Amino acid sequence: MEIKGRIINKGKAEGIALVSKNPISFYGGVDAKTGVVTDKESDIDSQTISGKILVFPYGKGSTVAPYTIYQLAKAGKAPLAMINKECETIVAVGCIISNIPAVDQIDLTKIKTGDKVKIEDGKVTIG
Repeated sequence: MEIKGRIINKGKAEGIALVSKNPISFYGGVDAKTGVVTDKESDIDSQTISGKILVFPYGKGSTVAPYTIYQLAKAGKAPLAMINKECETIVAVGCIISNIPAVDQIDLTKIKTGDKVKIEDGKVTIG
């Protein structure tokens, strides 16, 4: 299945999806050194986003979030790509400064944790 979205940051990535039905707060909600979600309210608490295609509706929280995403990238613990329903500024900036491919305007109900996902030129291919 292929879904066309809006390109937030160009790039190609392929990997296994980790899907959260909840918004993600990177600052305070993800350990920047390990890539492990530390937000106890999150449906993906204690899971690693490192090396995954991270799928979530939108980001929330502090304007420090882009720096946290950048720290994840520098530590080699960032997601391979991010897919959102609506990518707001804090996630977009984090992806751009960290060179993480990102796309939004995607129907997230079509993607499940564990799905093989490919992102290229604003297209998300599942399976």
